[in-house]
Order: sequence, then structure tokens, then C-alpha cells
Amino acid sequence: MTTTKLSNYEALCLDWARRFLDMDPKLLFRRVPELTPEGAYLTLRHFGKKYGIEKKTGKIIDLKQAAPPPVTIQLNIYTLLGYAREGASLTGEWVPFQELKGARPFGPDFVKGNLLPFARTFSGHVRELKAACEALGGKRLSHSDAGYELKAFDCIPVRFLFWDGDEEFPAQGNILFDRGVTDFIHVESTVSIATVGLVRLAQEAGLPLDGRAFQM
Repeated sequence: MTTTKLSNYEALCLDWARRFLDMDPKLLFRRVPELTPEGAYLTLRHFGKKYGIEKKTGKIIDLKQAAPPPVTIQLNIYTLLGYAREGASLTGEWVPFQELKGARPFGPDFVKGNLLPFARTFSGHVRELKAACEALGGKRLSHSDAGYELKAFDCIPVRFLFWDGDEEFPAQGNILFDRGVTDFIHVESTVSIATVGLVRLAQEAGLPLDGRAFQM
């Protein structure tokens, strides 16, 4: 008989599922108002896709696929449930990742794992990026060649800004967060939120994500 060893991320998801079962439902609904009771699940959307947290087990499934989503998505949802503060609110001040509270040590990895792949993936593909953002319900912004605000969660909007390259300069991308995002989720999770958003955009655009730092 052989057993499959869980990865560290899979084990962490199981730990979060157990922690979910100990959460006070009333407090949880106050901290994450977008949670919606639907039969055996509490549901919410992450970049437009609907996921369910099973009330009896704490496990997360992609409701359309009837299967567990990638662990990156599961951990984004769990950390939202675990870290959102009661009364948290957005500030309206948009800042790059490294200006978030506690983010500076992760800044170089964010550039390498998210901003550079963003720029390389959509270089020469502005039209595809715009179409992908609109397919995900993005709100068009006036700045950059293709700037859109997307909802990672209802309470966490994210801005994706892209400038295409030319003969002199390579394409550039930036990802902005509301300064208050760390009142809703752990700062490290904003990195994986950006990654999930980029993966979804690349999938919608029909392009391979160029240089993604880790698998999802």
C-alpha cells in the first residue's frame, strides 16, 4: 500500500480547514460580509470565480468544477477569512506592493515573480490584455496603455497597469493595492493574490504566463 505525501501547502490548507471549523460564524460574517450561505457552503468569488467553503469540513471547492482549486487560491481564501479585521475599510489610496505595511522585504520577489512576468507576457498584446480584463469584469482606468481595476475579492480591489514596449523601452507592468488591504489579509497573501490575477488574465487572453515564479 502506498501513500501520497502532502506538500507543505496542502498540509497548510488542511490546517486552515480545521481552523475554519473553530471560527465564530457571526464574527466571520461581520469581518467578511461578502460570504454568502448557500446550502452546505459559504460562498464567495475570487477574481470572478465562485468558490465554496464546506461548512462541515472547512474544505474549499471550485463550485463550477466540483473539485478543489489550486492551493494558492485556497490559501488566499483562508487567509482572508483568518486575517480580515472587524470594521476594516479601504483608504482610497493606491500604492505599489512595496509600500504596503510589512511588504518591503518581499519587494524584490514581487518584482521578479509578478511584475516582470506581467510585462513579458503582455508585451505586444495590449488588445488581448484589455479583452481579458473586461472578461473578468474589470473597470477601465484612464492611466497606462491598459489599466484596469479588478476585484480579487469584493473587499480587495487590485489595479493592473500596463505600458507596452517600443524600439527603445521594454514593456512595463505594475500592480497597485489599496493601502488598507493589510487590514483584510496578510501582506504575504497580496503576493499570491497578484499571481492568481495574472494567471487568470493570461488564461483569458490565451497566452502562456512568461516567467511565473511558482506553479499554481
